Amino acid sequence: MNIYSDYFEVIKDAVRADQSGIFPKGLAGVGNLSESSKMTFSTINNKISRKELAPSLKHYSEVAGLGKVNYNQDLGLHPDFGHLKATDNTEEHYIISCFVDIAGSTNMFKKFSKEAVFLITNTLVKANIHTALIHGGYVQRIQGDGLFIYFGGKNISKETAVKNALLSLSTYSYFVQNDLKDYLLSQGVENISIRSGIDFGEADDVLWGSCGIDGISEVTTCSLHTSLASKMQSSANKCGIVAGANVKNLVPNSDDYFSVVSKRTGDENDRYIFRNPDEGFYYTQYDFNWDKFLKKQPNVTFDQNGKLNFRLPVSNAILNPLSLQPIAELSKPYFINE
Repeated sequence: MNIYSDYFEVIKDAVRADQSGIFPKGLAGVGNLSESSKMTFSTINNKISRKELAPSLKHYSEVAGLGKVNYNQDLGLHPDFGHLKATDNTEEHYIISCFVDIAGSTNMFKKFSKEAVFLITNTLVKANIHTALIHGGYVQRIQGDGLFIYFGGKNISKETAVKNALLSLSTYSYFVQNDLKDYLLSQGVENISIRSGIDFGEADDVLWGSCGIDGISEVTTCSLHTSLASKMQSSANKCGIVAGANVKNLVPNSDDYFSVVSKRTGDENDRYIFRNPDEGFYYTQYDFNWDKFLKKQPNVTFDQNGKLNFRLPVSNAILNPLSLQPIAELSKPYFINE
């Protein structure tokens, strides 16, 4: 099941429209779009609703039992800490911080019009947001074509929140690496990938508060581990995820999925993302093997070509013999309900 098929089709529509000459080439001085071009742009841009998941991802989310999606989020206003907005109050609470950035997106301007680039990147942002939402994430900020996302809150355990975050990042990484990257490469666009960083901060290390002035403000966290998530994103390989030691410590059988970054780079200086020699504090960063992690999930299978597929779990109702009663009763005496 291709859970991103609707998003992928929008990207291909944008490329086809661009190649057919609907959007003017060049980065400046091209004038306004024609009415027919504006209509095409709007049609493609709105194929993925602003108010709900695309059908393919929605179906997967519902049947896989990933929980109710909260579409009514406000950027910079985590619902568990929104009461801090425009106040001097602060609060300590754990959080998982994630930074996801599309790397190499400027290369698309070499091949496509700015309208096509907008449609492609906006669709990727929507797919990233929707993936976070179905896994219980909260989108804190959109930075160009990158996202800053929180996972966790007051009514979820740290362990569950970390697992949800890693599932979200892994699922989206799979889409970009195995579907989008190959397609754009076939269109002559190279070096498109994403890089993600994730870290976990305990309550004692995370201070929530309202940052800014009046309406120009957001409820955010002041934490070493929020800052490190951003830094670790820049340490990631193409379509890679780099995680802090605190994340690794919350994942069962973590040695199966995490390896120190210095093992990949061959530079021992890359082992630690943060050093404080005066206090003897050295914080390790790890490459997260998201491909291996996904393969261990119960809703993942592989086709004959070894390509990963997301399988819808079998409902318990289907396994319950009583659910067969309406059919089996037609074949009495073979059905006996005792």
